[in-house]
This record gives sequence, structure tokens and C-alpha cells, in this order.
Amino acid sequence: MTVSGTTRFSAVTSADGGTIHVCQDGPREAPVLLLIHGSASSARSWDALVPLLAAPGAGARRVVRVDLLGHGRSDKPDDGGYAIPDQARRVGEVLDRLGVGHAVVVGHSSGGVTATALAEQRPELVSGLVLVNTGPGLRAFITTGSGAPAGPMPWPPSDEQIRQLASTGFSRPGYRVPDALLDEVRAMTPHSFTATMQGTRAYLEQRVLPDRLAGLGKPLLVLFGEDDRRWRASSAADYLVVPGARVELLPGLGHSPILEDPPRVAGPLLDFAGLHG
Repeated sequence: MTVSGTTRFSAVTSADGGTIHVCQDGPREAPVLLLIHGSASSARSWDALVPLLAAPGAGARRVVRVDLLGHGRSDKPDDGGYAIPDQARRVGEVLDRLGVGHAVVVGHSSGGVTATALAEQRPELVSGLVLVNTGPGLRAFITTGSGAPAGPMPWPPSDEQIRQLASTGFSRPGYRVPDALLDEVRAMTPHSFTATMQGTRAYLEQRVLPDRLAGLGKPLLVLFGEDDRRWRASSAADYLVVPGARVELLPGLGHSPILEDPPRVAGPLLDFAGLHG
């Protein structure tokens, strides 16, 4: 599901030479929502949610999505910098190139880690943060049955391997992972796949997200599928150390509520953006 005929595509070259793919929807003059996808995904992971955010009306937003370096249609260099601060810097460059002075920034899963780094680096660009099933620190990670490969994965991975990897990303009964999203894993290189995962881990090892956010003074909304099989949903309460933070658990949904039930994400997200966008 996409906003047919209205999506505007472009490419931005970052300071280090990587080409970043960008999608935009909604009125050009509307307040901006920046959406950042998680690991082994792309801007397409937001397709079902975008029509609810950019639809004509008083609450419509200009929705900007990026494919982080190593993902989707963006470059995947073997010598690229895939550390979280590097990814955040490139996202800031995209907003600069688009002439966006500030935005409510929404990150899903590890995309929330990049969103946090952007708020640290470029606080003037971030008017508010929404983290969707972003684990606050490594202690919240569910290691048993996480779906992560136990060792080096042959490349390209088989359909069975990709589905096993993706299985813990969803919890709604009967939900089928879209084939298009599995294609995003195949489109990655072994290096970009591994390096992006390592980048997220390294950033969380340095300092947990609630501690990073507590001193930034940014409005924060945390949405968390209660049946997440990758991160303990109870860990969402860790974000309450951030002054004024709002935490909302979503019963019956797992790690990817943006795909499993887009309307349940769109409602609180638009309410938050209306206050802080």
C-alpha cells in the first residue's frame, strides 16, 4: 500500500560520497515527519503507514523517508562507514539538502538508535522523537529464539533463512511477512548486513538510549508492541527516566507494529506530531 502517484523520489550524495535514496509524500508545505527504518529493512517498511500520515486534511504531514547507507536503493560500499553516528550524520545532510529546518523524527527498531544519534548531533533539527520498538539497551534484548543467525550466514541467504531471521519481527496471529521486505535482505551485501548490525550494538554498548535522551530536552513518545519477541516490552519503562516521556504499549502486536497494525501507530504518532511538529 502506497500513496500512488504522489511519492517523490530523489537521491542525495553525502559528504563521504555515498548516495542516499529519499522518498517524500504529502504536502510540501506541511510540517515534516522523518521516518527511519530498522536494520535489514528500507524506506518501504513504512509503506502501509505513509497514507495515514500524508493523507489530505488538517493533520497531513510532509513525510520524508530515507534508505540508510547499505539498505534499499542507497549505496552499499564495502568501505562505507556504517556506525550509527555516521548514519545519523547522513540523515542530517539529507534534511539540509531538502531545506528542512526541523522535523519530528520517528525510528523503528534500530532506526530509533539512529534517530537518537541525530538528536544528539543536530538537536536543532529534531523537534520531537518517536521510538517504535527500539530496545533501550542490550540487556533488554531477547537472546533465546531471537531469529538471529548463530554464525556466518551464506550469501545470498535462502528464502528459508530469511524467513527465519524475520520471523521474530512479527507477532500478530496470521500475519505474513511481505515478500517485498524479504527482498530488502537479499539486496544487501554481506558486509553491509554485518556492519550495520555491529554498528547498532556498538552504540548501545557505549551508553543506553534513555541516558542519552534524558539530558537532551526533546519530547519523547515510545510505542512498543507488547508481544515483541526481540526486545522485552517491559524495558519500554526504562524510557520514563526521560523528563515528560510518554510510553504506550500496544497489546497483541510484536516488534513491527508499523506493519502489523498501521492505524494503531498512526493515531498516537499524529497526536504527538500535532503537539511538537
